[in-house]
Amino acid sequence: MASGAEEEGRARREAGEEDTDEDDERPQLSAAAAGALREFLEEQGRHEGEKGGGEGVELVAEDWRLSQFWYDERTARELSEEVARLASGLPAGASTSAAVACVACPTLYAYLRKSSPDVPARLLEYDERFGQYGDDFAFYDYNQPEALPPAMKHAFQIVVADPPYLSQECLEKVAKTVSFLAQPEGSFLLLLTGEVQKDRALELLNVRPCGFKPQHSNKLGNVFRLFTNYDPVDRLGGWDRSDGAPV
Repeated sequence: MASGAEEEGRARREAGEEDTDEDDERPQLSAAAAGALREFLEEQGRHEGEKGGGEGVELVAEDWRLSQFWYDERTARELSEEVARLASGLPAGASTSAAVACVACPTLYAYLRKSSPDVPARLLEYDERFGQYGDDFAFYDYNQPEALPPAMKHAFQIVVADPPYLSQECLEKVAKTVSFLAQPEGSFLLLLTGEVQKDRALELLNVRPCGFKPQHSNKLGNVFRLFTNYDPVDRLGGWDRSDGAPV
């Protein structure tokens, strides 16, 4: 997922101008993976969709220019199972019109839709190809973190977010979106981002890293982590206490 600002950055690069700051903030592929991804995009760019896993989940092709990197099947499956488990434990009488918000994580949304169609979820994304999901889709530009339908304010009990860039600015803006979406009390937050964001994620959203480490279909050079505002205990490896930090 990327924003209008990133589109301007692409235009500058195509014109021969440098944009090194933004490049530094993108999740980085290894050299071998980058070459393989270029070949993949050249081959897949002509197609509207692809099969995305053993369970028959369909996803549009990744657009690397939009900083799109889909989760591998194991990651998407375990995350969707955790979200479904959380949703099943919501208190009786809780609203079912908008239980889960998937912010810039279409792989999770697609797997959740396939495996747990009874869990109401919305996908917030910049890429309008995901408009194929109808009313479940809402256009989202992280540069305008609260430019969302008023009905979404404090409407979600589970919010999962995957900021597209590893910059402080991007995380800060996505954190505003999370705060806008989440119910003030008792909501569950799951954040997927680079390990380098650990301290900032704790400061902004009070989330801590889990033992479970997300993986992507095209291997990235950055170490990614799952952060939560609750301890999953025996799921997802629980909160990671290996560094001795208090939790």
